[in-house]
Amino acid sequence: MDFKTADLSDRHEDRVRVCKPLFRDFGGRRRFAGLVATVKCFEDNTQVKAALAEPGAGKVLVVDAGGSLRCAMVGDLIAESAVKNGWAGVLMYGCVRDSAELSGMDLGVKALAANPRKSVRRGEGQRDLPVTFAGVTFRPGDWVYCDEDGVLVGEVALV
Repeated sequence: MDFKTADLSDRHEDRVRVCKPLFRDFGGRRRFAGLVATVKCFEDNTQVKAALAEPGAGKVLVVDAGGSLRCAMVGDLIAESAVKNGWAGVLMYGCVRDSAELSGMDLGVKALAANPRKSVRRGEGQRDLPVTFAGVTFRPGDWVYCDEDGVLVGEVALV
């Protein structure tokens, strides 16, 4: 997709929600967009791994990991699965790890930070429900647009 979030924000100011500038780029794609799929979890990446192991069809997985900085929710193996399954990207309200490897993958990854500690797997978490963080609510079926300038969300495709 060819877009700039700044231009989309200018053209569709009344139709988009703009996230607070909290996220760093970790993936090989700096610009990515797609339909939103969601996961809500806290320091347990079971549902993140399961979602990214399914066909992504160009979607973006939006993960509300509670903003935890204590462990990573995505690393190189889960990201490889996302690439293989056709996901456009991951927007993580939490941490990732294996950042050097992520930067070489054809996947958009935005997260709060990197942390080498892995998460636990207790089988917890929820999928496909509205999640709210960074001042924005993300609903499954919304469109999310991410680039070097930030993240914005709309209810319909803007490009």
